[in-house]
Amino acid sequence: MQATWSIDVDTALSVVRITLRGFFTPADVIAFEVDRDRAHARLRCAPNQHLTLTDVREMKIQPQDTVHAFQALLSNKRHHSRKIAFITASSLARMQLLRAAESRTARMFTDPDEAQRWLFEDEPVMPLRPAMAAAR
Repeated sequence: MQATWSIDVDTALSVVRITLRGFFTPADVIAFEVDRDRAHARLRCAPNQHLTLTDVREMKIQPQDTVHAFQALLSNKRHHSRKIAFITASSLARMQLLRAAESRTARMFTDPDEAQRWLFEDEPVMPLRPAMAAAR
């Protein structure tokens, strides 16, 4: 199954919802990163203050070069979210994610509702970026 993804930005809640499916190559990871960066540009919260919910239940087990590409993507501090909740199905995919996301505040879940509850627990309302606040 070829790599596909969707990215939804909830600007009111400062949440990025991502779904990844299929088998990724390092080139797919780069293309995904471009789309993810465009999505982050739509956020109204301060940089690095958003939350991310990522559903990878339909991802295949990835080759090591792809895992390394995702690891590089996740370690880029310019686009860090405060928390990432991953929704996973297989234990092998979960192990790959743990390696890729080792430098992040991230947790793995099999239940989407539980992932969302963890993501939002104790979360204050995010301030708007100064430029966005001035434009209002």
